Amino acid sequence: MARGSTRPTSRDVAQAAGVSQAAVSLVLGDKWRGRVSETTAQRVREAARDLGYRPNLAARNLRLGRTRTVLLVVPALTTEFFAGVYTGAARVAADHGFGVVLYPSPEGVGPARDPFASAQAALDGVIASSMAADALTAIRGDQLPLVMLDSDPAGSLGAATVNLDISDGVRQVAEHLLSLGHRRFLHLAADVPSWTFEVRARELASRLSEVPGTSVRTTRAPISIEGAVTATEAALSLPGPRPTAVVCDDDKLAAGAYKAIRRLGLRVPDDVSVTGLDDLALATAIDPELTTVRLDAELFGERGMRALLAVLEGRAPEGGDIPVQLVVRGSTAPPGLP
Repeated sequence: MARGSTRPTSRDVAQAAGVSQAAVSLVLGDKWRGRVSETTAQRVREAARDLGYRPNLAARNLRLGRTRTVLLVVPALTTEFFAGVYTGAARVAADHGFGVVLYPSPEGVGPARDPFASAQAALDGVIASSMAADALTAIRGDQLPLVMLDSDPAGSLGAATVNLDISDGVRQVAEHLLSLGHRRFLHLAADVPSWTFEVRARELASRLSEVPGTSVRTTRAPISIEGAVTATEAALSLPGPRPTAVVCDDDKLAAGAYKAIRRLGLRVPDDVSVTGLDDLALATAIDPELTTVRLDAELFGERGMRALLAVLEGRAPEGGDIPVQLVVRGSTAPPGLP
């Protein structure tokens, strides 16, 4: 960059990356695929980042008729999971000259209030995570390029759907507990009308039904520690043989289950094993540490943003669910004596 220059230019980027200005324009305009190599594109992005180069988006947006702004709608900001989704989406967006506005829709059910005077005029697209599609109608998100995360692919309003392999996560939990010898289960289910929680209930019931002698009792609770305490305490106090394992839809529910089990004078995992799902920081803050399913929230956000970019460019998004992983810790053990 020339001495005394206050703002780097695309020419400076081209010189630093050892490419033409046309190549810089293709890469930073996200039109490089099939024209320059992935290595060259990465070199241009790194040069632009090192120089602090920012293209004149205002002029380009006037030409393209785009704002280069995406709305990420999440049910709430009450867990770190959605912070991870935002981080991943924003990272990919920044590499392509887009900004991401994070907008929580209370409880994940509609209608969400319009965050702008006219969402359609202010946005290029919407990514909606873990929520009912009708929550998007008030912001007219269903009339914009839309990518749904953690949603039923068969019933999605979106042009694309990106999912974690929740079914496999639940299967991993069930296999782990069955292998330890558990046969009496309590499913502490999230009291939220959402596809992702329906999947968890369906997969757990399906897997356990394949093993003779198993039983599963279901109780529902709001996703809060207090709600989980009340529901778990009531379920474990019912007449009849007590469940030896509590399968929770969420780590926060699992933390509530811990409290309820201890209030009843029982121990985790000696008397009752407990599993969660998410692998939040909470999972290693409680004692014993929680056996749970790790979900890669940042990768989830990245895949969602890449899918929306593909939709905007008329390309087919990457397919396949994102793998998840069971993390075995101290909250699960073979069942104790009845």
